[in-house]
Amino acid sequence: MNVVAAQEMSDVGLLQCVELDVKVAARSLVRKLSFTVRRGSVTCLLGRNGAGKTLTMHTLAGLRAPAHGVITIDQRVLGQWSRRALARRVGLLTQMTEDPFPSTVLETVLVGRHPHIDFWRWEDEGDRAIARAALLAVGLDEFESRDVATLSGGERRRVAIATMLTQNPDLLLLDEPINHLDPHHQIGVLRLLREKAAANHAVFMSLHDAGLAARFCDHALLLFGDGEWLFGSTAEVLTEATITRLYGVQVREISWNSGRTFVAV
Repeated sequence: MNVVAAQEMSDVGLLQCVELDVKVAARSLVRKLSFTVRRGSVTCLLGRNGAGKTLTMHTLAGLRAPAHGVITIDQRVLGQWSRRALARRVGLLTQMTEDPFPSTVLETVLVGRHPHIDFWRWEDEGDRAIARAALLAVGLDEFESRDVATLSGGERRRVAIATMLTQNPDLLLLDEPINHLDPHHQIGVLRLLREKAAANHAVFMSLHDAGLAARFCDHALLLFGDGEWLFGSTAEVLTEATITRLYGVQVREISWNSGRTFVAV
């Protein structure tokens, strides 16, 4: 792909929402949400508990229908994609991961290749090479023979991230990807996701740390839980006033040469 073609692709929204409403029971969580996620970008989703982050994420992934509005992936309405074709374009990392059957780490990560494997075909050496590269990227390359049931919560979380990397979707939707991770691995995963975006993918993830969002993300979508929302660049959207309103606690911004963060006061 030449430079001009790559630039044209990045200018077209990979994910677009127009007038999207997200509701649960009689409660309106998000009203008339409109925003675009482009290739090469990292977008964070922030909001207090119960604001609708997970339901919004599931709606964007096609797991539940919006109350109103249109979602498009690569300019095609979400409902027009077959599930198999959509799984090649969109990956979803959920908050919780269950392992109902015994499995090794490598076998678990290889599940990410299923959208790319023809029916009645087993994974081949190429698929295993992709899975091993993903395990290496999250620092679990020596764990491939371990039973997933023997892993810590943080190790299991990184296995889930490796599974999504093995899936290799254009759009990565991640619900709290750094949940259960220590600070070292939080930074490692966020840097990895930035590298994934730089390779012409798009990342959309929910976080709880506005400082990490300011450091690693290009854009932010804030959900206030009453239907109201705010979307824009992190430089514009993440301020003392908006974060105070978002979480209901007074915060102060602290800046230094390489970034900024927010602390409760």
